[in-house]
Amino acid sequence: MSTVGFGLLLGVAILTCFSMAWVLGANSNSPPFAPAIGANAISTMQAAFVIGLLAAAGALMQGGAISETVGQDLIDNADIDALAATAGLLTAAGFMAVGIYTRYPIPAAFATTGAMVGVGLSLGGDPAMATYQRLGLFWLMVPFMSGGLAYTTAIMLRRDDVPETIGVPLLAGLVGMIIANIRLGVIPTPAGDQGTVAEFVSWQLGSPLPVASNYDIVMVLVTIAFGLGSFYWVRTQIQASIEGGIRSFLLVLGGIVAFSSGGSQVGLATGPLDNLFRVQLGLPAITLLALGASGILAGAWMAAPRLLQATSREYAQLGVRRSIAALVPGFVIAQLAIALGIPISLNNIILSGVIGSGLAAGSGGVSKGKILFTVGFWLFTLFSSVAVGFGVYRVFAFVVGG
Repeated sequence: MSTVGFGLLLGVAILTCFSMAWVLGANSNSPPFAPAIGANAISTMQAAFVIGLLAAAGALMQGGAISETVGQDLIDNADIDALAATAGLLTAAGFMAVGIYTRYPIPAAFATTGAMVGVGLSLGGDPAMATYQRLGLFWLMVPFMSGGLAYTTAIMLRRDDVPETIGVPLLAGLVGMIIANIRLGVIPTPAGDQGTVAEFVSWQLGSPLPVASNYDIVMVLVTIAFGLGSFYWVRTQIQASIEGGIRSFLLVLGGIVAFSSGGSQVGLATGPLDNLFRVQLGLPAITLLALGASGILAGAWMAAPRLLQATSREYAQLGVRRSIAALVPGFVIAQLAIALGIPISLNNIILSGVIGSGLAAGSGGVSKGKILFTVGFWLFTLFSSVAVGFGVYRVFAFVVGG
Protein backbone atom coordinates (compact mmCIF):
# COMPACT_ATOMS: atom_id res chain seq x y z
CA MET A 1 0.00 0.00 0.00
CA SER A 2 1.34 3.45 -0.88
CA THR A 3 2.16 6.05 1.76
CA VAL A 4 -0.78 8.17 0.64
CA GLY A 5 -3.13 5.20 0.79
CA PHE A 6 -1.92 4.26 4.25
CA GLY A 7 -2.32 7.85 5.41
CA LEU A 8 -5.90 7.97 4.15
CA LEU A 9 -6.73 4.64 5.76
CA LEU A 10 -5.13 5.78 9.02
CA GLY A 11 -7.25 8.93 8.97
CA VAL A 12 -10.42 6.91 8.44
CA ALA A 13 -9.47 4.54 11.27
CA ILE A 14 -8.83 7.44 13.66
CA LEU A 15 -12.09 9.13 12.69
CA THR A 16 -13.97 5.86 13.21
CA CYS A 17 -12.35 5.38 16.61
CA PHE A 18 -13.28 8.92 17.67
CA SER A 19 -16.85 8.43 16.44
CA MET A 20 -17.19 5.18 18.37
CA ALA A 21 -15.89 6.89 21.51
CA TRP A 22 -18.36 9.73 20.91
CA VAL A 23 -21.26 7.28 20.83
CA LEU A 24 -20.00 5.60 24.01
CA GLY A 25 -19.72 8.97 25.74
CA ALA A 26 -23.23 9.90 24.68
CA ASN A 27 -24.95 6.64 25.59
CA SER A 28 -22.94 4.55 28.05
CA ASN A 29 -22.12 7.05 30.80
CA SER A 30 -25.57 8.40 31.63
CA PRO A 31 -26.88 5.77 34.11
CA PRO A 32 -24.42 6.68 36.92
CA PHE A 33 -25.73 10.25 37.24
CA ALA A 34 -29.36 9.62 36.36
CA PRO A 35 -30.28 8.75 39.98
CA ALA A 36 -28.71 11.97 41.26
CA ILE A 37 -30.70 13.99 38.71
CA GLY A 38 -33.87 12.14 39.61
CA ALA A 39 -33.22 13.00 43.26
CA ASN A 40 -32.66 16.69 42.36
CA ALA A 41 -29.08 16.53 43.64
CA ILE A 42 -27.70 18.02 40.41
CA SER A 43 -29.07 19.57 37.22
CA THR A 44 -28.99 17.82 33.87
CA MET A 45 -26.47 20.20 32.27
CA GLN A 46 -24.20 20.08 35.31
CA ALA A 47 -24.36 16.29 35.25
CA ALA A 48 -23.45 16.13 31.55
CA PHE A 49 -20.47 18.43 32.16
CA VAL A 50 -19.20 16.41 35.13
CA ILE A 51 -19.83 13.07 33.39
CA GLY A 52 -17.69 14.15 30.45
CA LEU A 53 -14.78 15.16 32.65
CA LEU A 54 -14.91 12.11 34.92
CA ALA A 55 -15.44 9.56 32.14
CA ALA A 56 -12.58 11.09 30.12
CA ALA A 57 -10.33 10.99 33.21
CA GLY A 58 -11.25 7.35 33.79
CA ALA A 59 -10.46 6.57 30.15
CA LEU A 60 -6.98 8.08 30.46
CA MET A 61 -6.14 6.56 33.84
CA GLN A 62 -7.73 3.11 33.60
CA GLY A 63 -8.46 2.32 29.95
CA GLY A 64 -5.20 0.61 29.02
CA ALA A 65 -6.08 -2.93 30.14
CA ILE A 66 -9.36 -3.11 28.22
CA SER A 67 -7.78 -1.57 25.13
CA GLU A 68 -5.02 -4.18 25.19
CA THR A 69 -7.49 -7.06 25.51
CA VAL A 70 -9.64 -5.88 22.60
CA GLY A 71 -6.64 -5.09 20.41
CA GLN A 72 -4.31 -8.00 21.13
CA ASP A 73 -5.94 -10.87 23.02
CA LEU A 74 -9.08 -11.72 21.02
CA ILE A 75 -7.27 -13.43 18.17
CA ASP A 76 -3.99 -15.36 17.87
CA ASN A 77 -1.43 -15.24 15.05
CA ALA A 78 -2.83 -12.12 13.39
CA ASP A 79 -2.13 -8.40 13.81
CA ILE A 80 -4.98 -5.91 13.49
CA ASP A 81 -4.01 -3.33 10.88
CA ALA A 82 -5.75 -0.07 9.99
CA LEU A 83 -8.14 -1.70 7.51
CA ALA A 84 -9.12 -4.44 9.96
CA ALA A 85 -9.59 -1.93 12.79
CA THR A 86 -11.85 0.21 10.62
CA ALA A 87 -13.91 -2.80 9.58
CA GLY A 88 -14.32 -3.93 13.19
CA LEU A 89 -15.27 -0.49 14.51
CA LEU A 90 -17.77 0.13 11.71
CA THR A 91 -19.35 -3.25 12.35
CA ALA A 92 -19.71 -2.56 16.08
CA ALA A 93 -21.05 0.94 15.41
CA GLY A 94 -23.60 -0.51 13.01
CA PHE A 95 -24.93 -2.88 15.65
CA MET A 96 -25.17 -0.06 18.16
CA ALA A 97 -27.09 2.01 15.63
CA VAL A 98 -29.56 -0.86 15.25
CA GLY A 99 -29.97 -0.89 19.01
CA ILE A 100 -30.68 2.82 19.09
CA TYR A 101 -33.20 2.50 16.26
CA THR A 102 -35.01 -0.47 17.83
CA ARG A 103 -34.73 1.00 21.35
CA TYR A 104 -33.13 -2.16 22.67
CA PRO A 105 -29.72 -1.31 24.17
CA ILE A 106 -27.08 -3.41 22.44
CA PRO A 107 -24.01 -3.95 24.65
CA ALA A 108 -21.05 -2.23 23.06
CA ALA A 109 -18.77 -4.84 24.63
CA PHE A 110 -20.57 -7.69 22.85
CA ALA A 111 -20.72 -5.88 19.52
CA THR A 112 -17.06 -4.81 19.57
CA THR A 113 -15.74 -8.15 20.83
CA GLY A 114 -17.69 -10.11 18.24
CA ALA A 115 -16.71 -7.74 15.44
CA MET A 116 -13.01 -7.90 16.28
CA VAL A 117 -13.09 -11.70 16.53
CA GLY A 118 -14.73 -11.85 13.10
CA VAL A 119 -12.19 -9.45 11.62
CA GLY A 120 -9.31 -11.39 13.14
CA LEU A 121 -10.59 -14.68 11.75
CA SER A 122 -11.01 -13.04 8.36
CA LEU A 123 -7.34 -12.00 8.57
CA GLY A 124 -6.43 -15.68 8.95
CA GLY A 125 -5.90 -15.61 12.72
CA ASP A 126 -6.76 -18.38 15.16
CA PRO A 127 -9.43 -18.24 17.87
CA ALA A 128 -8.04 -17.25 21.28
CA MET A 129 -10.06 -19.87 23.14
CA ALA A 130 -8.54 -19.15 26.57
CA THR A 131 -9.58 -15.49 26.27
CA TYR A 132 -13.08 -16.43 25.11
CA GLN A 133 -13.53 -18.74 28.10
CA ARG A 134 -12.39 -16.01 30.47
CA LEU A 135 -14.70 -13.41 28.93
CA GLY A 136 -17.66 -15.79 28.70
CA LEU A 137 -17.38 -16.85 32.34
CA PHE A 138 -17.20 -13.26 33.56
CA TRP A 139 -20.11 -12.12 31.36
CA LEU A 140 -22.17 -15.07 32.57
CA MET A 141 -21.48 -14.16 36.19
CA VAL A 142 -22.23 -10.42 35.81
CA PRO A 143 -26.05 -10.62 36.15
CA PHE A 144 -25.75 -12.83 39.23
CA MET A 145 -23.01 -10.72 40.81
CA SER A 146 -24.69 -7.40 40.11
CA GLY A 147 -28.21 -8.58 40.86
CA GLY A 148 -27.12 -10.43 43.99
CA LEU A 149 -25.11 -7.53 45.37
CA ALA A 150 -27.91 -5.09 44.60
CA TYR A 151 -30.49 -7.36 46.24
CA THR A 152 -28.36 -7.73 49.38
CA THR A 153 -27.68 -4.00 49.52
CA ALA A 154 -31.34 -3.11 49.05
CA ILE A 155 -32.39 -5.56 51.77
CA MET A 156 -29.91 -3.96 54.18
CA LEU A 157 -31.13 -0.45 53.39
CA ARG A 158 -34.74 -1.54 53.94
CA ARG A 159 -34.16 -3.19 57.32
CA ASP A 160 -35.70 -1.33 60.25
CA ASP A 161 -33.01 -2.58 62.64
CA VAL A 162 -30.24 -1.03 60.49
CA PRO A 163 -30.56 2.76 60.81
CA GLU A 164 -29.64 4.86 57.79
CA THR A 165 -26.94 6.54 59.85
CA ILE A 166 -25.20 3.14 59.80
CA GLY A 167 -26.31 1.33 56.61
CA VAL A 168 -25.49 4.00 54.03
CA PRO A 169 -22.16 4.98 55.68
CA LEU A 170 -21.16 1.29 55.67
CA LEU A 171 -21.65 1.23 51.90
CA ALA A 172 -19.59 4.40 51.63
CA GLY A 173 -16.86 2.75 53.69
CA LEU A 174 -16.80 -0.23 51.33
CA VAL A 175 -16.51 2.09 48.32
CA GLY A 176 -13.69 3.99 50.01
CA MET A 177 -11.74 0.80 50.70
CA ILE A 178 -12.04 -0.22 47.04
CA ILE A 179 -10.91 3.24 45.87
CA ALA A 180 -7.70 2.82 47.87
CA ASN A 181 -6.90 -0.27 45.77
CA ILE A 182 -7.91 0.63 42.21
CA ARG A 183 -5.07 1.03 39.71
CA LEU A 184 -4.57 4.49 38.22
CA GLY A 185 -2.20 5.61 35.49
CA VAL A 186 -1.13 8.70 37.47
CA ILE A 187 0.19 6.65 40.40
CA PRO A 188 3.74 5.31 39.86
CA THR A 189 5.14 2.04 41.16
CA PRO A 190 8.71 0.69 41.35
CA ALA A 191 7.93 -1.54 38.36
CA GLY A 192 6.79 1.48 36.34
CA ASP A 193 3.21 0.33 35.79
CA GLN A 194 -0.10 1.59 37.17
CA GLY A 195 -0.28 1.69 40.93
CA THR A 196 -2.83 2.08 43.70
CA VAL A 197 -2.91 4.62 46.51
CA ALA A 198 -2.30 1.82 49.02
CA GLU A 199 0.70 0.54 47.04
CA PHE A 200 2.15 4.02 46.64
CA VAL A 201 2.01 4.80 50.36
CA SER A 202 3.55 1.40 51.16
CA TRP A 203 6.30 2.00 48.60
CA GLN A 204 7.11 5.41 50.06
CA LEU A 205 7.21 4.08 53.62
CA GLY A 206 8.96 0.83 52.73
CA SER A 207 6.58 -1.51 54.54
CA PRO A 208 8.46 -4.61 55.79
CA LEU A 209 5.51 -6.67 57.04
CA PRO A 210 3.77 -8.72 54.33
CA VAL A 211 0.23 -9.88 55.04
CA ALA A 212 -0.46 -11.81 51.85
CA SER A 213 1.00 -12.07 48.34
CA ASN A 214 1.92 -8.52 47.20
CA TYR A 215 -0.04 -7.03 50.09
CA ASP A 216 1.52 -5.66 53.30
CA ILE A 217 0.47 -4.09 56.57
CA VAL A 218 0.74 -0.50 55.33
CA MET A 219 -1.59 -1.27 52.43
CA VAL A 220 -4.07 -2.77 54.90
CA LEU A 221 -3.91 0.33 57.09
CA VAL A 222 -4.33 2.69 54.12
CA THR A 223 -7.34 0.67 52.94
CA ILE A 224 -8.91 0.83 56.41
CA ALA A 225 -8.19 4.56 56.64
CA PHE A 226 -9.98 5.22 53.32
CA GLY A 227 -12.93 3.16 54.47
CA LEU A 228 -13.18 4.91 57.84
CA GLY A 229 -12.82 8.33 56.21
CA SER A 230 -15.63 7.60 53.76
CA PHE A 231 -17.80 6.17 56.53
CA TYR A 232 -17.27 9.23 58.74
CA TRP A 233 -17.96 11.74 55.97
CA VAL A 234 -21.22 10.16 54.86
CA ARG A 235 -22.36 9.53 58.44
CA THR A 236 -21.76 13.20 59.27
CA GLN A 237 -23.78 14.26 56.22
CA ILE A 238 -26.68 11.95 57.10
CA GLN A 239 -26.71 13.01 60.74
CA ALA A 240 -27.14 16.61 59.58
CA SER A 241 -29.93 15.65 57.13
CA ILE A 242 -30.93 12.11 56.22
CA GLU A 243 -32.26 12.90 52.75
CA GLY A 244 -29.58 15.49 52.05
CA GLY A 245 -26.82 13.15 53.17
CA ILE A 246 -28.12 10.28 51.05
CA ARG A 247 -28.36 12.57 48.01
CA SER A 248 -24.77 13.72 48.60
CA PHE A 249 -23.55 10.12 48.71
CA LEU A 250 -25.59 9.32 45.60
CA LEU A 251 -23.94 12.23 43.79
CA VAL A 252 -20.41 11.14 44.76
CA LEU A 253 -21.22 7.52 43.93
CA GLY A 254 -22.48 8.57 40.50
CA GLY A 255 -19.20 10.38 39.86
CA ILE A 256 -17.15 7.36 40.86
CA VAL A 257 -19.20 5.06 38.62
CA ALA A 258 -18.92 7.54 35.72
CA PHE A 259 -15.12 7.50 36.17
CA SER A 260 -15.18 3.69 36.16
CA SER A 261 -17.41 3.73 33.09
CA GLY A 262 -14.85 5.72 31.14
CA GLY A 263 -12.11 3.29 32.11
CA SER A 264 -14.18 0.26 31.14
CA GLN A 265 -15.65 1.67 27.91
CA VAL A 266 -12.83 3.51 26.14
CA GLY A 267 -11.04 0.28 25.22
CA LEU A 268 -14.01 -0.69 23.06
CA ALA A 269 -13.18 2.26 20.80
CA THR A 270 -9.39 2.31 21.10
CA GLY A 271 -8.66 -1.43 21.32
CA PRO A 272 -8.96 -2.11 17.57
CA LEU A 273 -6.24 0.52 16.94
CA ASP A 274 -3.92 -0.72 19.71
CA ASN A 275 -1.58 -2.68 17.42
CA LEU A 276 -1.61 0.10 14.81
CA PHE A 277 -0.58 2.82 17.26
CA ARG A 278 1.75 0.76 19.43
CA VAL A 279 3.60 -1.33 16.83
CA GLN A 280 3.20 0.26 13.40
CA LEU A 281 3.33 3.91 14.50
CA GLY A 282 5.44 3.42 17.62
CA LEU A 283 3.28 5.76 19.72
CA PRO A 284 2.80 5.43 23.50
CA ALA A 285 -0.47 3.95 24.74
CA ILE A 286 -1.52 7.25 26.31
CA THR A 287 -1.80 8.79 22.81
CA LEU A 288 -4.52 6.35 21.79
CA LEU A 289 -6.29 6.63 25.15
CA ALA A 290 -6.28 10.42 24.78
CA LEU A 291 -8.03 10.04 21.42
CA GLY A 292 -10.70 7.85 23.00
CA ALA A 293 -11.03 10.12 26.03
CA SER A 294 -11.59 13.17 23.82
CA GLY A 295 -14.33 11.32 21.94
CA ILE A 296 -16.03 10.28 25.18
CA LEU A 297 -15.79 13.86 26.47
CA ALA A 298 -17.33 15.27 23.29
CA GLY A 299 -20.12 12.70 23.26
CA ALA A 300 -21.00 13.32 26.89
CA TRP A 301 -21.10 17.09 26.50
CA MET A 302 -22.96 17.14 23.19
CA ALA A 303 -25.51 14.34 23.46
CA ALA A 304 -25.77 13.09 27.05
CA PRO A 305 -28.24 15.74 28.37
CA ARG A 306 -31.17 14.39 26.36
CA LEU A 307 -30.54 10.80 27.48
CA LEU A 308 -29.99 11.95 31.05
CA GLN A 309 -33.40 13.59 31.13
CA ALA A 310 -35.04 10.36 29.98
CA THR A 311 -33.16 8.00 32.29
CA SER A 312 -33.44 10.31 35.30
CA ARG A 313 -37.23 10.01 35.16
CA GLU A 314 -36.88 6.23 35.40
CA TYR A 315 -34.49 6.49 38.35
CA ALA A 316 -36.74 9.02 40.09
CA GLN A 317 -39.34 6.24 40.20
CA LEU A 318 -36.77 3.88 41.73
CA GLY A 319 -35.94 6.19 44.63
CA VAL A 320 -32.54 7.12 46.00
CA ARG A 321 -32.02 3.99 48.13
CA ARG A 322 -32.78 1.55 45.34
CA SER A 323 -30.58 3.64 43.04
CA ILE A 324 -27.69 3.35 45.51
CA ALA A 325 -28.27 -0.39 45.67
CA ALA A 326 -27.98 -0.56 41.87
CA LEU A 327 -24.91 1.70 41.55
CA VAL A 328 -22.67 0.16 44.22
CA PRO A 329 -22.46 -3.21 42.39
CA GLY A 330 -21.89 -1.27 39.16
CA PHE A 331 -18.79 0.33 40.65
CA VAL A 332 -17.49 -2.91 42.17
CA ILE A 333 -17.94 -5.02 39.02
CA ALA A 334 -16.65 -2.32 36.66
CA GLN A 335 -13.44 -2.03 38.67
CA LEU A 336 -13.09 -5.81 38.81
CA ALA A 337 -13.47 -5.99 35.02
CA ILE A 338 -10.87 -3.25 34.54
CA ALA A 339 -8.43 -5.06 36.82
CA LEU A 340 -8.92 -8.27 34.82
CA GLY A 341 -8.87 -6.50 31.44
CA ILE A 342 -12.35 -7.72 30.51
CA PRO A 343 -14.51 -5.53 28.22
CA ILE A 344 -17.97 -4.97 29.69
CA SER A 345 -21.05 -2.84 29.10
CA LEU A 346 -21.94 -0.82 32.18
CA ASN A 347 -25.59 -0.62 31.09
CA ASN A 348 -25.86 -4.41 31.50
CA ILE A 349 -24.47 -4.23 35.03
CA ILE A 350 -26.76 -1.37 36.02
CA LEU A 351 -29.80 -3.14 34.54
CA SER A 352 -29.01 -6.27 36.55
CA GLY A 353 -28.57 -4.13 39.62
CA VAL A 354 -31.91 -2.39 39.08
CA ILE A 355 -33.63 -5.77 38.77
CA GLY A 356 -31.87 -7.14 41.88
CA SER A 357 -32.72 -4.09 43.99
CA GLY A 358 -36.31 -4.27 42.72
CA LEU A 359 -36.64 -7.89 43.81
CA ALA A 360 -35.87 -6.76 47.35
CA ALA A 361 -39.04 -4.66 47.17
CA GLY A 362 -41.06 -7.55 45.72
CA SER A 363 -40.80 -6.65 42.02
CA GLY A 364 -37.92 -6.45 39.58
CA GLY A 365 -39.48 -3.49 37.81
CA VAL A 366 -38.90 -5.07 34.39
CA SER A 367 -41.14 -7.66 32.71
CA LYS A 368 -39.75 -11.19 32.40
CA GLY A 369 -40.61 -11.19 28.72
CA LYS A 370 -38.58 -8.07 28.08
CA ILE A 371 -35.65 -9.45 30.07
CA LEU A 372 -35.62 -12.67 28.05
CA PHE A 373 -35.94 -10.80 24.77
CA THR A 374 -33.12 -8.42 25.74
CA VAL A 375 -30.80 -11.28 26.73
CA GLY A 376 -31.58 -13.05 23.46
CA PHE A 377 -30.90 -9.84 21.57
CA TRP A 378 -27.52 -9.54 23.32
CA LEU A 379 -26.52 -13.10 22.43
CA PHE A 380 -27.63 -12.55 18.85
CA THR A 381 -25.44 -9.43 18.79
CA LEU A 382 -22.38 -11.32 20.03
CA PHE A 383 -22.54 -14.15 17.51
CA SER A 384 -23.89 -12.29 14.50
CA SER A 385 -21.28 -9.53 14.89
CA VAL A 386 -18.59 -12.18 14.38
CA ALA A 387 -20.09 -13.12 11.01
CA VAL A 388 -20.68 -9.51 9.97
CA GLY A 389 -17.17 -8.44 10.99
CA PHE A 390 -15.72 -11.34 8.99
CA GLY A 391 -17.68 -10.32 5.90
CA VAL A 392 -17.08 -6.58 6.20
CA TYR A 393 -13.33 -7.05 6.32
CA ARG A 394 -13.40 -9.34 3.30
CA VAL A 395 -15.33 -6.70 1.37
CA PHE A 396 -12.94 -3.94 2.46
CA ALA A 397 -9.90 -6.04 1.57
CA PHE A 398 -11.36 -6.82 -1.87
CA VAL A 399 -12.10 -3.15 -2.58
CA VAL A 400 -8.69 -1.93 -1.42
CA GLY A 401 -6.91 -4.80 -3.11
CA GLY A 402 -8.89 -4.14 -6.25
